[in-house]
Amino acid sequence: MTAQLIDGNALSRQLRADVSARVTALKAKGITPGLAVILVGDNPASQVYVRNKVKACEDTGMHSLLERWPASLSEAELLARVAALNSDASIHGILVQLPLPAHINAQKVIEAIAPSKDVDGFHMASAGALMTGMPGFWPCTPYGCMKMLESIGYDLKGKHAVVIGRSNIVGKPMALMLLQQNATVTICHSATQDLKALTLQADVIVAAVGKRNVVTADMVKPGAVVLDVGMNRNEEGKLCGDVDFDGVKAVASWITPVPGGVGPMTITMLMVNTLESAESQLS
Repeated sequence: MTAQLIDGNALSRQLRADVSARVTALKAKGITPGLAVILVGDNPASQVYVRNKVKACEDTGMHSLLERWPASLSEAELLARVAALNSDASIHGILVQLPLPAHINAQKVIEAIAPSKDVDGFHMASAGALMTGMPGFWPCTPYGCMKMLESIGYDLKGKHAVVIGRSNIVGKPMALMLLQQNATVTICHSATQDLKALTLQADVIVAAVGKRNVVTADMVKPGAVVLDVGMNRNEEGKLCGDVDFDGVKAVASWITPVPGGVGPMTITMLMVNTLESAESQLS
C-alpha cells in the first residue's frame, strides 16, 4: 500500500477560489472584508507568516491592514491599538501575530480582541463556543485539518482518532472538532505512556507536537489516515513534519505532506473566518 496524498496546496486553491467569489459578491453589497494583522518585533518566522497572510488577503480581494511595531511597544499601547481596531467598521478580523515580546501578556491581548473579530479562534469566547457546539470561529489549523478530511469524503462517525499534542492552538480544539463529528478521541502528550499502543488503535492520527519522527511506520495501523501538523527542519535544513513521511506512507491510506499539506490550509481558513465575519454584517 502507498498512501494517497491529501494535497493542501490544491485544496487551498479550491477554497480560496470560493472565498474570492464570495468576496466579490460582498463587495457588490458595499462590504469589503478587512483583516488587520499586528506584528510586534522582528521575529523572522513571524515576518514570513504575516507576509503570507497579507498576500492571501490581496489574492482573494480582501482589504488588509498590516501594522508593524517595534519590540519595545508597551502592553498598554498594544491594547490601545486592539481597542481601536475593535471599533473600526472596515476591519472584520484582528490577528495579533504570536509570539509576542516577553513583557506583553499574550493571553491578555487575545482576550482584548472582540470575539466577533477573533478570526484566529483563540479568544476564550471562541474556545467556549467550540466546546459547547455553538457558532463561533474555529482555530485555523485544526479547522484546515477538518476540511482535509472532508475533502477525501472521510466519515469520522465511530472512528478512533488519536491527537498527539494538547496545545490550545491545535491539539485541544482538534480533539473537540473530531468529537463533534462523532469520532472517539484520545489525546496524547509528553506524559502519555506507551504512545505506540494507542496510535496502533487509531483510524486517524493527527500529529501536532513540533518534534521530528514522533510517528513512525511501526506505530500506524494499516489503512489509517495521518495528518501531519508539525513544522520542523531535518539535518539538511529541509522542512519536515512530525511524521516519518517515507516510512508511514507505505502503511497509511492517506497522508498529508510537509510542506504542502496542513500549512497552506491554515491561512486559507483564516481567509474563510474573515470572510464569514464580514458576511455576518448582512444578517
